[in-house]
Amino acid sequence: MDWIRGETVGHGSFGKVNFAIPRKQSTLFSPSMVVKSSAASCSATLMNEKLILEELDSCPQIIRCFGDSYTYEKGEKLYNVLLEYASGGALSDKIKNSRDLRLPEFEISKYTKDLLKGLHYIHKSGYVHCDVKLQNILLGEDGQVKIADFGLAKRAESMKDGNLRCELRGTPLYMSPEMVTAGEQDTPSDIWALGCVVAEMATGNPVWSCSDVTKLLMAIGVGDQLPEVPEKLSEKAKDFLEKCFVKDPRKRWTAEMLLDHPFVVADRDETVPLNNETCYSNTPSISPRCPFDFPDWTSDDSAESTATCQITSLPSPAIQELINFSGGSLSTSPAERLRGLMNELIQQSEWDDADDDWVSIR
Repeated sequence: MDWIRGETVGHGSFGKVNFAIPRKQSTLFSPSMVVKSSAASCSATLMNEKLILEELDSCPQIIRCFGDSYTYEKGEKLYNVLLEYASGGALSDKIKNSRDLRLPEFEISKYTKDLLKGLHYIHKSGYVHCDVKLQNILLGEDGQVKIADFGLAKRAESMKDGNLRCELRGTPLYMSPEMVTAGEQDTPSDIWALGCVVAEMATGNPVWSCSDVTKLLMAIGVGDQLPEVPEKLSEKAKDFLEKCFVKDPRKRWTAEMLLDHPFVVADRDETVPLNNETCYSNTPSISPRCPFDFPDWTSDDSAESTATCQITSLPSPAIQELINFSGGSLSTSPAERLRGLMNELIQQSEWDDADDDWVSIR
């Protein structure tokens, strides 16, 4: 497709995002594509995203990819990926622009159901997203969820490779306990992150709020502490979050199971918003209390929180230590692993206050 670069609409550590304008456009042209670009010399993450998006092309809850190309601009070779334009913007922006800096429960339920559909498709296809967060959840023109930013995604089976299990991928606030303590990042890690997203939609605040990354990692990885479930949510929503916030990833519910949870199965056509809450003409069944309460299921394989951490960036030396910790081996205990992380991070006490400047740890 022949296109020219338009106005900048976003940027990140990978490069930038611009409107992609067809050279032969009508006078009634409206943006339908964006181009995500990075320097060709450091485009591995963007190439990974393009390959995965092409495999996941048939899911309406995942941003579409229209191909890639190389261009030379201002003396630099760029790698470009053409993507579907989500005119509704990021879900994080919708919350910031809402009257109460949070969403009513009937909207949370709708977005959560769409997210589960997308995550179920991703996991069924053999991938883990690895960076589920509000900034990576976009909204189409019709308000439908579009999961985006697959640069850190990888195949689920690679998680079983001991040489890769020392990696930390994603954003610290959304990391699961098994990611922090053992470097394990499989499909249950996406479900933990989903729970963080749902709670954040309800409160407008992250589920963890701490003064530094050391306290955050300790809160996530050590002991029995869990993110606090917002009190204002309905019993169905609280129960849903409890199924996401299970320390043991083997006992955490899957996307497929959660799609049958009463919080998301209610018929939206029979939903009437009332005082920012939800009324149903049909009362859904009681939530199953364990994974085996679904007879037909077969597995295919803030309000404010108790621990309160604001983290906006990790200094590069700390990032390198997190990535290379244990030299590719996780023979150490979780306590020793965390102690090693802390010894490096404790030296770095100054954090950037920018809300949207999260660093993805690769």
